[in-house]
Amino acid sequence: MASNFFRIKSFLSWWLEAVEEHSLHSPFFFDLYTKQIKPRPQQFTHIERLRKKLLHDRRIISVDDLGSDQKQKPQRKISHIAGTTLSTARFSNIYLRLARSFDAKCIIELGTAFGINTLYLAEKQDATVTTFEGSTAIAGIAELTFEFAGNKNIHLIQGNIEKTLPGYLQTVRRVDFAFLDANHRYDPTLRYFEWLAKKMHEKSVLVLDDIHHSREMESAWKVIKNHRLVYGTADLYRCGIVFFDPSLNKQHVILQV
Repeated sequence: MASNFFRIKSFLSWWLEAVEEHSLHSPFFFDLYTKQIKPRPQQFTHIERLRKKLLHDRRIISVDDLGSDQKQKPQRKISHIAGTTLSTARFSNIYLRLARSFDAKCIIELGTAFGINTLYLAEKQDATVTTFEGSTAIAGIAELTFEFAGNKNIHLIQGNIEKTLPGYLQTVRRVDFAFLDANHRYDPTLRYFEWLAKKMHEKSVLVLDDIHHSREMESAWKVIKNHRLVYGTADLYRCGIVFFDPSLNKQHVILQV
């Protein structure tokens, strides 16, 4: 009950403050809203067909969920996991448009889930998408999803992200786009952000999912907004978008979706 009350309150707070393009004076955020956020989703029938299969898959799998802030049953239906964790087509479209707009070549996703959002990001075909998943069972299904889709620019790394991410980051010079949906607790969220921020440049984009999911996530979002390397953010309620360009001069907006 307390969690539901918190989410209702946080949504109402966001709704009361959210604006659209007519209230945006910054050319950067005006373009962001009108060109990346507001447009209708592009239809990717082959990806949505795979989503539909997952939403109707009644098989039960054993999930070693390393990133939840709640006690989850280890045995769960694929359909239930898909229905509660997959990014919507609209938001996955937003992430893809951002990756294309900023010409991201090195894309990192923390939290593969079943790979639907990964497939959207991989539509940026001149990019390499490296996705990290902690659960062995979920990673296995994601690999099948990628196989069915036929994408060749996806690299899945399975294992505890606390161990796999630092090693991977030592192998790349910089990260152009990062999507964080692996952990909904305060400390790990900030730890992953700090690791990634060191590889970001002024044209990098980082998306943090579920920023209003809990008090912990809202607290983490506030810390990130005030981080010394962050110069602009956009709050879409479902997610927060982070920019590292000093020319933005610490601008923070709350946008209608």
